[in-house]
Amino acid sequence: LMPALSPLSLWEQTGRVSAFGDVLIQFSVKRQNRKVPMVLGPTHEEVITDLISKQISSYRQMPITLYQVQTKFRNEERPRFGVLRTSEFLMKDAYSFDTTVESLGRSYDAMYAAYCRIFTRCGLPFLPVEAESGPIGGDASHEFMIPAENGEDSILHCKQCGYAANQEKAEIGARDTAGDPAAAGELKSVPTPGATTIEQVSSFLNCRPEKLIKTLIYLADGKPLAVLIRGDHDANENKVRRAAQVQTLALAPAEVIEAVTGAPVGFAGPVGLKQPVRLLADRDVQAIVNGVTGANQADTHLVNVNPGRDFQPDCYADLRNAVDGDPCPRCSGVLKMRHAIEVGHVFKLGTKYSEALNARFLDSDEKLKPIIMGCYGIGINRIIAGLIETSHDDQGIVWPVSLAPYEVLICPVKITDEPSRKAAEELCQRLEAAGVEVLVDDRDVRAGVKFKDADLIGFPLRVVIGERGLKEGKIELKWRWEAAAETAPLDQAAAQIIEAITDERRTGKRFSAWIHAR
Repeated sequence: LMPALSPLSLWEQTGRVSAFGDVLIQFSVKRQNRKVPMVLGPTHEEVITDLISKQISSYRQMPITLYQVQTKFRNEERPRFGVLRTSEFLMKDAYSFDTTVESLGRSYDAMYAAYCRIFTRCGLPFLPVEAESGPIGGDASHEFMIPAENGEDSILHCKQCGYAANQEKAEIGARDTAGDPAAAGELKSVPTPGATTIEQVSSFLNCRPEKLIKTLIYLADGKPLAVLIRGDHDANENKVRRAAQVQTLALAPAEVIEAVTGAPVGFAGPVGLKQPVRLLADRDVQAIVNGVTGANQADTHLVNVNPGRDFQPDCYADLRNAVDGDPCPRCSGVLKMRHAIEVGHVFKLGTKYSEALNARFLDSDEKLKPIIMGCYGIGINRIIAGLIETSHDDQGIVWPVSLAPYEVLICPVKITDEPSRKAAEELCQRLEAAGVEVLVDDRDVRAGVKFKDADLIGFPLRVVIGERGLKEGKIELKWRWEAAAETAPLDQAAAQIIEAITDERRTGKRFSAWIHAR
């Protein structure tokens, strides 16, 4: 296990103190007469890279992948959704170290395939999607998502070709974006006192938000940049950063906006900017005819604004978040938006951390090179939460055998009946001897209470031992996800249960049939 505590200095070397911001839990510990700034690890790239930099020196020591199951800590301002987003959580994380990009690709593909097998065995209806790397950084990444109505992430998926990505990453297919120049009206300025938002301007001018062109002023590598987005869309800053070919991007402060536009915040537009700045426009802006923009003048907007005639961007590009119904970027299909829960993430880190922390090796030509890294994580808490969100019915949780706290629940209908109690104990002993995880409900309560609680908790297989059945030499078996129960001879029950549980552990076919039929 890697330590939960790590020196802040490691995080300063990689530049992630600012990337994580307030989410990073920092404090100082007293060491003799000095204070040492420390971090409670939200992830362990810095720690593992620092360790490897002292242990690996030759290409002969790689490829290698190291993993752990460790508690992580993040200062979540608004912990929510039960165990989905908490300040303390359990993760399985792994880190690969390779000598070439090709070798990293093999390590990445192997872990990707392993994650698919893990989530399949967990019974999760998961979907791998393309993703942004976020504060982890790196060159490429995939998230493993469980579609769920109350998921905190949004994904776009094309059923026709299978393309899938989270909203931060999702590309948008090209479509005909040419406006009709013959319909262009006369450019006019109109007073819009106090109307600074899309909603206010739409209401004031009695027009739809999609007729508006938002002008966003950014600082891109410290220089002003104007970005045009249709009024009903949201800018995707990752796409803007890539299109502008810059490293840093942030919305400009009010004083910069006023210097560029000559107007207060809320009245910026592409026509008549006071400073020459780069102008990027989303592709959908090109199709707007007789649009509305800020006039670069307080309390004033322009109407009948037409791209090409009234302004000319430096380029058109995909600069916005994808939404439901957008064209697929890979085929002629349509993207559908769904909410989802992220349960795993894989990254190609490249040399981001090895260069920052001087983790290098000598190649076969005795040349010093940075180690090429990948990192891979599974949120163990999130697997449980995601499964409960997607695998339940009106009676309670429905656990697959692979994740259930207990695989079998034995319910003697009347625990005070000696033959029933003895049969339950003997069956329990035989199942436990075979490695089956068993719980006996030995409460002296009505059978209906036991059955209701069994369904609420979600035990995969319920075994009912009743006085009448015992007299006939039979017991009842009922899978949680099946409506009908079946009977089994008491003397063959243990063998039948062991065989069924073993098969379900291996294939999960009974549970999978139920969850995919929903």
